Amino acid sequence: MTATQVAETVDGRRLRRQQNREAVIDALLASFREGHYQPSSTEIAQRAGLSPRSLFRYFDDIDDLHRAATTREVRRARPLLDIGLGPAARTDDKIRAVVATRVRLYEQTRPSATAARIAAHGRAAVATELAARRGFLRAQVAELFAPELDQGHGGLLPALDVLCSFEAYELLRLDQGLSRPKTEAALVAALRALLGTARGAR
Repeated sequence: MTATQVAETVDGRRLRRQQNREAVIDALLASFREGHYQPSSTEIAQRAGLSPRSLFRYFDDIDDLHRAATTREVRRARPLLDIGLGPAARTDDKIRAVVATRVRLYEQTRPSATAARIAAHGRAAVATELAARRGFLRAQVAELFAPELDQGHGGLLPALDVLCSFEAYELLRLDQGLSRPKTEAALVAALRALLGTARGAR
């Protein structure tokens, strides 16, 4: 076998490995979208068209698979995080912008976000990643509303963070059965009340 043939064989194996790895991640995320948040390794492998034994040729363990799925979802969600306004904007504009941005983010990532919260109770790696994501979103709110927090509302950051969270969105959308527009309206009204802002105010 020539050097070129050896290189082509190695490249082919790498490609197949990457394709199989992606197929496993696809299978896990597809299960999440169907509301099956804790599929077994056998179910994931079968859905990916692989044998259960071969699943862990591509991932160290199930936690490694969940980390890979989370990494992909975070990468996919990154463009949805941009609020489009800075701290100097009018308070009411910032409120409407952050609510619209977060609801759009949560609408598109709801299956994986729900799965992460379920898995975090028993998987330290998922819990760590979830804490990091929550920390990023909290910091984003703190930066956006820094002027308001500096003007006597400093103690409100925890409440602002909760109102802008996936959990608040999910309670309104699922538990209370609100439509997306009504969910946005409820969150805008709550943030306005919290920051003492009337429609059209600064």
